[in-house]
Amino acid sequence: MEFDCEGVRRLLGKYKFRDLTIEELKNVNTFFPHFRYSVDTYVFKDSSQKDLLNFTGTIPVMYQGNTYNIPIRFWILDSHPFAPPICFLKPTANMEISVGKHVDAKGRIYLPYLQNWSHPKSAIVGLIKEMIAKFQEELPLYSTASSGEARQADLLAYIAKITKGVSDINSKGWANHETKTPNKITVVGSGELGIACTLAIAAKGIADKLVLLDLSEGTKQGTMDLDIFNVPNVEISKDLSASAHSKVVVFTANFLGSSESYLDAVQNNVDMFRALVPALGHYSQHAVLLVASQPVEIMAYVTWKLSTFPANGVIGIGCNLDSQRLQYIIRDVLKAQTSREVWVVGEQGEDRVSMWSDHDEATSYGAWAQLSNRAMELLRVKGQRSWSVGLSVADLVETVVNNKKKVHSVSVLAQGYYGIDNEVFLSLPCVLGASGISKVITSTTKDTVTEKLQSSASSIHSLQQRLKL
Repeated sequence: MEFDCEGVRRLLGKYKFRDLTIEELKNVNTFFPHFRYSVDTYVFKDSSQKDLLNFTGTIPVMYQGNTYNIPIRFWILDSHPFAPPICFLKPTANMEISVGKHVDAKGRIYLPYLQNWSHPKSAIVGLIKEMIAKFQEELPLYSTASSGEARQADLLAYIAKITKGVSDINSKGWANHETKTPNKITVVGSGELGIACTLAIAAKGIADKLVLLDLSEGTKQGTMDLDIFNVPNVEISKDLSASAHSKVVVFTANFLGSSESYLDAVQNNVDMFRALVPALGHYSQHAVLLVASQPVEIMAYVTWKLSTFPANGVIGIGCNLDSQRLQYIIRDVLKAQTSREVWVVGEQGEDRVSMWSDHDEATSYGAWAQLSNRAMELLRVKGQRSWSVGLSVADLVETVVNNKKKVHSVSVLAQGYYGIDNEVFLSLPCVLGASGISKVITSTTKDTVTEKLQSSASSIHSLQQRLKL
């Protein structure tokens, strides 16, 4: 089929990089001329909608000596070619999806090529070639049997289980009872922070297996040294599927690029997360997602939206490090005798503020304020280095993996607390365990704390509205 260049150009009227996209689609047409192009409404995971160019067709896949034409659909984002396409299987009425490493139950396709997408190195033709190669290993669709055949297959499977002396329910219960789920942790990103988190988690001995996902090109010095010195239980991989069945996935990746503004820098991170988060969520559907990437409040929100995980299962590292330091300063530096708990809450940076628990004590409010101000002044001179953040991350991971039900000040969905109406993440004291957040600890705070929280929520929400998810 001849490529209708002008027709596609009209369809791409609102695309930022129309000429680059057309040139790439011309190349696709050279290898796969049967694809059909249209503009339809795509519904994102957060229920937002956008009219996007998409094309459908089949790709030839050789499997066990036979060639199968696998129907697929590509959605091209309006920031293409700097963002990867969204890919789905498009099964016909007599086909069923075979859920596996590279395909979820809705037919969405996950591949290393998508996850490592980087223009101009990456292109749709290369993506299709990898898709064919992966589907040759694991066919993503199968033909549905007739109802009689299906019933016969179910009956044979049931008889097989009876002859083994184990019913379906009992076999599942036996497997769960006998097999202990390993404590697998994944750290995403091999920069200084990723290496620091990996070493800190390894030092605590809380992971049976620790996967470091290296998103960089080539071999970086840090990952090379981990290989050289053979840190126990640590696997370095560039394949996101290596993270499968993790209990905690820690995001440390930051992609600032050659950003001209703060908004551009944040958008670069959002674009990177758009490829990472859905895939990692697919591989570890029961994990707690722990975000250390910056700015942590916004990236935690982005992770929550892209993953469609429940809000209690997505947290940012927030002010955990500051809170631990503040508690140490009050207890061991200022030698204050108190049973009250104190945390740093709000937004990371200058707008953070201390908050005390509501325990009744004889000490006057003025004395608490004076103690808090003195401790915060000492805290402000403490910088945050990669290794110190890594220790804080390991502290949070330990609480989750061991289900310690410990209170940490972490970034959580703050909507509904302290008069905050918008969907924003702020650091608040929370009870943290195996399923993430089980409770947010609230306090009867003085007006200045509430004002700070509401001010931070307003500014964060304003920036979020300018981002393209």
